[in-house]
Amino acid sequence: MTTMQKKYQTGLMWFRRDLRAEDNAALHHALKACRHVFCVFVFDRDILDHLPKADRRVEFIRESLVDLDDQLRQLAQRNGIPDGGLIVQHDVASEAVPLLASQLGADAVFTNHDYEPQAMTRDAKVQALLDAQGVTFHTFKDHVIFERSEVLTLAARPYSVFTPYKNAWLKKVDPFYLKSYAIEEYADALAPIPAAHSGEVPSLEVLGFTATNLKTLKIPIGTKGGIRLFDDFLSRMNDYGDTRNFPAVKGPSYLGVHLRFGTVSIRKLAATALKHSTEGSEGAAVWLSELIWRDFYMQILSNFPHAATQAFKPEYDLIAWEQGPHADALFAAWCTGRTGYPLVDAAMAQINQTGYMHNRLRMVVASFLVKDLGLDWRRGERYFAEQLNDFDLSANNGGWQWAASSGCDAQPYFRIFNPVSQSEKFDGDGKFIRKYLPALEKLPNKALHSPWLASPKELAAAGVVLGDTYPLPVVKHDEARAITLHRYAVVKKT
Repeated sequence: MTTMQKKYQTGLMWFRRDLRAEDNAALHHALKACRHVFCVFVFDRDILDHLPKADRRVEFIRESLVDLDDQLRQLAQRNGIPDGGLIVQHDVASEAVPLLASQLGADAVFTNHDYEPQAMTRDAKVQALLDAQGVTFHTFKDHVIFERSEVLTLAARPYSVFTPYKNAWLKKVDPFYLKSYAIEEYADALAPIPAAHSGEVPSLEVLGFTATNLKTLKIPIGTKGGIRLFDDFLSRMNDYGDTRNFPAVKGPSYLGVHLRFGTVSIRKLAATALKHSTEGSEGAAVWLSELIWRDFYMQILSNFPHAATQAFKPEYDLIAWEQGPHADALFAAWCTGRTGYPLVDAAMAQINQTGYMHNRLRMVVASFLVKDLGLDWRRGERYFAEQLNDFDLSANNGGWQWAASSGCDAQPYFRIFNPVSQSEKFDGDGKFIRKYLPALEKLPNKALHSPWLASPKELAAAGVVLGDTYPLPVVKHDEARAITLHRYAVVKKT
């Protein structure tokens, strides 16, 4: 409870990609600054109207909002406030939020930063409308540890190479940046939802969507699910450096979708990783580096917005990618997991069936699309954007440009993953491949990674008919590698 003087009579907390009631920067500031705080989430038609009608992300958000609504109701009840919870709307957010602020008599709207170009355009429109109403718009850093220009070179410029950025990040971080934002002690400011805006979180059907296989996949939902995943990962964190590259091994944290929608706090994750790393855990140090990569790509997008649609290194836009019907056929084979390279095809089956892809495999399939098939990295980037549960523009763009060698601190263009050796190294016993490509499950390990080299006897015994039950390779890797080196030669001339 708090009796401090409040700056505002009424505030509106706008949730977006921060779907939790604990350690939430904007919610903390709203509760501290306002006598009464209403909470809202808007299913934004500007986004949803362009999505397929079966979308795991929409279902994940919807289920996580049920959890968030419950968190807010319980917070309110513990403070003697009836009818607390979350107002949920399905509308154009840039118009709905200012209208709701007016209807509720809000003096200020509070929300957390969103760094994507479309979101920044939306927020600029919201601010203009709120300004016209005399309503203050407050935004806060919540989704990253360091944003935009908080970590700069000695020349006061943004970093474009990861390792020096990481070193500067680690030098700058301290308990101040990792401290959680108190919510409970200010929760007496939560306001009951007015009757005109009360109601349950809309169903998928009301939103115009249909259920996916999200529940069948048993993906943990909401803050409760995120905490459960993190607690499980803590028991494995020390081994992360050794296990993270093997797709058949339970190595990753699987928290990507929770970080994307903010059902867990990045501060909590980073603080825990830093503590364990400082205490000597090599696995925690490796995982912390992955969290720092996330900050790195976010600041790249903020400081170099051209990278959202163009090569970070402009000379790479001179590359002539494959075009026409043949290129389209290659892309279709890649999308559907029919390239003839088992590890690539199993990885694509994983993303198509689950909305998740192991990080090592993201690199393998991206390299294959760009450097074996000769296709523009943007085609793969768009496909991942449609399929990934944890799609995040900055990380997706950064990863694809890394694979294409066109991004900041990317792998050299002449580094080209061999899909067969990657398969033999990281799925040697074929457990992952067999899970997603049952047509190949009876092949012996030696033949599994390159079925076209298997003997007729091995193929017959396994019931594999190349070109029928499983495709022949759409390209020969060695030939494709030579073509790629020639294709990229234009970069050397600049």
